[in-house]
This record gives sequence, C-alpha cells and structure tokens, in this order.
Amino acid sequence: MDTVQKDVLILMKITKAIFEDLPKILDLQKLAYLSEAKIHNNYSIQPLLQTLDELEKEFDKSIVLKLIENDEIVGSVRAYVENDRVFVGKLIVHPSSQNKGYGTKLLNEIETYFQNKTFELFTSSKSKRNLHLYGKHGYKEFKRQKTSDNIEIIFMELRK
Repeated sequence: MDTVQKDVLILMKITKAIFEDLPKILDLQKLAYLSEAKIHNNYSIQPLLQTLDELEKEFDKSIVLKLIENDEIVGSVRAYVENDRVFVGKLIVHPSSQNKGYGTKLLNEIETYFQNKTFELFTSSKSKRNLHLYGKHGYKEFKRQKTSDNIEIIFMELRK
C-alpha cells in the first residue's frame, strides 16, 4: 500500500494584539500556565487567576503581541517600560504549538520594540524549559526570591 505524504503549509505571523484579542489571549494564558501550576502543585498562581479586567489594564500600559498560526492565536507576550527597563511577561505558547521556536520568535519580536534598554523577566526555578530558552537567548540571572507559597523565582536580564 502506498502512503501519501501531504505537505502542510503553516502560516505564522506576529502582530500587535488588539483589545478584542484579550479574551482569547487570557484563555490561552490559562491553558499555557497549567504546566507551571502542575510543576508546583499550585493552581492558584497569578496567571491562572488573572481576570479579563486585570488584563485589560495591563493592555493599556503594555505592548501585547500575538502569534497567529493558521488564523488562530497560539502565542503571546507582553512588555512595558519603567525607568529604562523593559519588563517582559507572560510569554505563552499553546501546548500543541510548543517546540516550534515560537517562544524565541515572540521574545525576538518584543525586543525589537525597544532600543538600548535592559530587559527583565522572571520564571520559577523549577521551570527548566523556560530557563533554557531565556539562557539560550542571552538572559542572565541576577536575583532569586522566594514567594509566600515557597516558590523560588529567578529574575533574569538582558542588556542591549
């Protein structure tokens, strides 16, 4: 029996999110952060509890990017500037779209919006995949901090 190979064309693009995208981005965030919650056996982490109202307030002071794959939002990242530092947050990719380089593409894209700044982000010490991605991208650890629920957070920065 012959097998037929089908070439699948994946259309991917990164653009600025619009206000109407926020409910989908929030749903994606909650799905993407389930793996973090599982690592810590803690399902009350902020990304899972964030409300649409809170995200809308973040949207007003941040640049929010979305990664679209075949007309669906499968990734996002947000950042804002404060005192010449760019705070990068909630770099998310749909679980079925991970390991395609989308996290790297989103990180590269958000960095293009800011010139001559220091970038800062954080992740859990147990988030080995995140630490690998950020380290590969040039981010260096500069501080560790325990949270109230005994999670160790690693703060990383990239000087450009």
